[in-house]
Formats: sequence, structure tokens, C-alpha cells
Amino acid sequence: MQHSTRIAPSILSADFANLGEEVRAVDEAGADYIHIDVMDGHFVPNLTIGPGVVKALRPHSRKIFDVHLMISPVDAFVTAFAEAGADIITVHPEAGPHVHRTVQLIKSLGKKAGISLNPATSVDAVDHLLDQLDLILVMSVNPGFGGQTFIPGALNKIEALRRKIEASGRDIDLEVDGGINFETAPSAIAAGADVLVAGTATFAGGPGNYAANISRIRGTGG
Repeated sequence: MQHSTRIAPSILSADFANLGEEVRAVDEAGADYIHIDVMDGHFVPNLTIGPGVVKALRPHSRKIFDVHLMISPVDAFVTAFAEAGADIITVHPEAGPHVHRTVQLIKSLGKKAGISLNPATSVDAVDHLLDQLDLILVMSVNPGFGGQTFIPGALNKIEALRRKIEASGRDIDLEVDGGINFETAPSAIAAGADVLVAGTATFAGGPGNYAANISRIRGTGG
């Protein structure tokens, strides 16, 4: 049930002084999702944005807001991000005591639910959640910062998760985030990923290059 490759530019690499215009620009350039990295300086070593920024960005795009919560404990913030305009809310199994309950909370708010697997988190972490999930995110770097180098071992995880998704018969996005660029994207796609998060590679060169960058990452442009 694999879909065509979708691109989710990470606004972590955008110009934060012009964030609304940046979201509008990547939307018009062909982005499928808008990927929003939320970091708390505790679960990961960086501090980014809160639900207020998501709410402010919402009028700038009708594309899917793919919100990745790298915060712990996560449950207290899920409702705020749902109300701010998130369409998909992705959490880490380590970010709270009961990840199944967290997923149920996301679904109860009418949102799609995702699970993110850090480089050292086993693919088996999704086994008892597959019937609830809409997205699985493979971190191909250790979360916390943009511009890191792709970890090759992530390809084996993507392949293993693709098999699990196919066996489940469910329509679950398989997303990869970290070090995705023109060189690494083809390998991720070949392994089974159908949503690519790309920050640095999307935003390189400014708005005039966004459409060409997105096409190259997707594998449809020169």
C-alpha cells in the first residue's frame, strides 16, 4: 500500500524571521506536508517552538501539518498542539509512561497519530500500536538538531517497518527524518519510506530554489 513519495520540509531549517512566508513558499513549491519539529531542551538538546507558533502558521498553508513532538512528558501538550492546527501528531515511546494512552489521546482529538523511533529504539516498539497508528517516523539521526548526517543503519529499520506495515494491511505513512538530501533520499525511498522530511536540502538557496529542491529530493527533478 506504498504511496508515491511525499516531501515534508522541516521548518527547523527555514528563516525563522519570515516563518509564515517560508511556509507559504514551500507549500507553493510542492511540499506535501509541513513538518514542524517541537523540541523542549529536555527530551532533546534544543529548544524550538510551541503551539502558539503552530497556530500562527496555520493560516499560511492548507497542507498537512506534520507535528513531531520531541518533548517529555508529552501528554500535557498534545491537546494544545491539536487545537493549534496539527493534523498529524507524532510522539516518542520514551516520552511518557504509557504510549498507547498517548496515541489514544491523539486519536480522541480527531488527529492522526504517529510514533517516532530514535536510532537506538527497536522497530518492535510499534508492534502493539499498529492498529492505532497513521504514521511511523524513523529518525535517521539522533533528534535535536538539523543538518546532521544520515545514519545508514536506518535503512534496515525502514525495510523492517515496511514489512510490518504491509503485513498489517493498514494505510500507515512510513516517514524518515534526518540527513535526507539528494544523495540519501533514493536509498530511503528504495528501503520503503514514502514520506521524506528534508530541512536543509529543501531550504538551500532560498525560495527561488524550493520547487527544484523538492523535485530533486522526490526523485522527479534534475
